[in-house]
Amino acid sequence: MIRIGVVGCAGRMGRIVAGEVLGAADLTLNGGTERAGSDAVGRDLGELLGRGRLGIAVGDDGRQLFAGADVVIDFTAPAAVVEHARLAAESHTAYVVGTTGLKAEQEATLRQAATTAAIVWAPNMSIGVNLLMSLVERVAAVLDPAGYDVEIVEMHHRHKVDAPSGTALGLGRAVAAGRGVALEDVWQKTRDGIIGARRAGDIGFATLRGGDVVGDHSVIFAADGERLELVHKASSRQVFAKGALRAVRWIVGRPPGLYSMHDVLGI
Repeated sequence: MIRIGVVGCAGRMGRIVAGEVLGAADLTLNGGTERAGSDAVGRDLGELLGRGRLGIAVGDDGRQLFAGADVVIDFTAPAAVVEHARLAAESHTAYVVGTTGLKAEQEATLRQAATTAAIVWAPNMSIGVNLLMSLVERVAAVLDPAGYDVEIVEMHHRHKVDAPSGTALGLGRAVAAGRGVALEDVWQKTRDGIIGARRAGDIGFATLRGGDVVGDHSVIFAADGERLELVHKASSRQVFAKGALRAVRWIVGRPPGLYSMHDVLGI
């Protein structure tokens, strides 16, 4: 049995992840934490999840959670990931991160932690999205940038705080990798006013927010006379949790390093 800890266990994704762990025959839910002062701290974890009493209280001590788990799963916030990455490095505990919106310095902390802990980090844990990224890179490598304009369109629920989404940026990086360029040199995140003609080779982003949309992403390759669209739509957050559990099973026993879902899936 693989012992799993869930940080942010009272959050929307934390509850789903913890519930999926409880339903897995080869995993055991070892504990969960929330930030100090949260109403969830001290509550029985099973009752919090609506699964009946487990005899495990929600805590606020991340160090204790990491010390007692084989793998810790994190879908919290970028600032929290920095602290959790340090705890993973300190305890040499495997760490699976599905949090998006990390800044460069926060990513650097994650990379540093990966020198002493095995870490899987992906902008999207969905298996389907990661297959999409692989396909997008292959398509971008084939289609001439001078003839095919690329636009990435994403829509999420009204509560999402980062834009473009981490997944959209991941898709942009896949296009850039296929074309052999740096995304930061060619991205176009906003358009407003009289901006002139589209520059050849740019990768454009359009961000939509509204309702309870879990996550829709489209990558459009538009040329004169034809248009190719690659699309993924998530209708349930469980797909992210299922992907995280696949990463959990894969990472156990791996040496320290920063891995991606492409490593997990072998693509």
